[in-house]
Amino acid sequence: MSFFLTRKVYFRVCTRVYHGPSILDPTAGVLRGWVTDRRNPRNLAPVSSRPPPIPSPAAAHAQRRNNKMATIVNTTEEEPMLAVVRFTAELAWADAGPEVADPEVTRLCLEAQEHVLAGRWLDMASLMLASADLLLTSPSRVPDKDLECVLSVICSLVTKAGSEDQALQITDIICAKLTQQPDDKPALRLKVLFSLYNLLPSPYGKAFVYKKALELATAGKAAEYIIPSFKNIDSFVSEWGIGNLEQRELYLAITRILKDHKGMTKDYFKFLNKYLATFKGSDDDSATIGDAKEEAVAAIIEFVKSSNLFQCDLLNMSAGAQLEKDEKYQLVYELLKIFLTKRLDSYLEFQTANSALLKDYGLVHEECITKMRLMSLLDLSSHCSGEIPYSAITESLQINDDEVEQWIVKAIAFKILDCKVDQLNQTIIVSRHTERIFGMPQWQGLRTKLGVWRGNIAGAINTIQANKVTEEGTQAMHGLMIR
Repeated sequence: MSFFLTRKVYFRVCTRVYHGPSILDPTAGVLRGWVTDRRNPRNLAPVSSRPPPIPSPAAAHAQRRNNKMATIVNTTEEEPMLAVVRFTAELAWADAGPEVADPEVTRLCLEAQEHVLAGRWLDMASLMLASADLLLTSPSRVPDKDLECVLSVICSLVTKAGSEDQALQITDIICAKLTQQPDDKPALRLKVLFSLYNLLPSPYGKAFVYKKALELATAGKAAEYIIPSFKNIDSFVSEWGIGNLEQRELYLAITRILKDHKGMTKDYFKFLNKYLATFKGSDDDSATIGDAKEEAVAAIIEFVKSSNLFQCDLLNMSAGAQLEKDEKYQLVYELLKIFLTKRLDSYLEFQTANSALLKDYGLVHEECITKMRLMSLLDLSSHCSGEIPYSAITESLQINDDEVEQWIVKAIAFKILDCKVDQLNQTIIVSRHTERIFGMPQWQGLRTKLGVWRGNIAGAINTIQANKVTEEGTQAMHGLMIR
């Protein structure tokens, strides 16, 4: 095919982006991409199936409808990369006359051919990105499908790189170009980054691209496209094999995205905890742990404010414990300690002395009382021998006798307590309760319980075996007597 076909016709004939049925099977956690069989477009053949995948950037409905993995299908013998160079070069020189444009377009195409023949893929990527600069800076000049096709072809260069280092260099310049104008079509840019992620074999490269996607989503105010991927972060981190400092940066970036999103309280608190947990209290952290004070305070306030969070390990974390002796945040730490280790009366004393502090952090006194009553009920459960009299509940929760069962039902509804109510004897029999803190004492208590259960099971087995031996002996004696 001649290089001098019409720009639009040539580009569309030489290259095509096929969007397969799904970039992600969320249940299996396996990336699935498909290309068409040119002889029969209805036949689908898998071309990629490697875990773990990059998650869909769209919400669940949009994921099923729109989120497709871009796969370059070459429909002629011509290299798609050369078609992209010509397409973008002609766009760049469209306003010049043919006397000026034609030689420049030809020069760029010949240079691209030389790079392809010599296998200089990094140089090819630089040339293609330079040619495509007009499309990225003025994306309104071309349809989104053409822009996505161009960028997908450029991303495919990472699969041709002769080494991992070269693939990472190509990845670096592609990401730099895509993140230059984050406000311009951020959803499309993120989609291309996800395609690039899928093409990379290197765990380090995947981590780098994901970090750039986070930066782009934040700067482009398009966080809704990347938030669904957060549920897979643990598997991503495991695959990437990144160190503690890299994890810290990742979790901090995620918390900043989730902070301003309504309905994401639990996720925000979860990633705040993940971030704070990266501070191990070692000498390496001593210089930077002070930077985590504001996040530690945010986690404490979020925990106290949330109506459905009843367990927190911040007291045992170095990042949280540092607040105990901090002049500015000491009272915040004391508030956390009350919610995790004390009862309602202690909170009421604190509120009387520090009502202004609670208002400054947006805490509502009535909501705090409600949560503290549930926390007090958990404290009673942890210190009882399985039975709690109504009188102890009314005293600790500061409620009337006829309100006891109402608060028990509320605790059961929040799934923090399992119990039976003995109305005749005015007691509740607790079978399970949530521990407000799950630290070393709780682990030791669990170990003791497991030891008791193991001993009980061993005793039951010994009894069964002894009974079996006795029964067999009796049967044998009975047989001899018959003879």
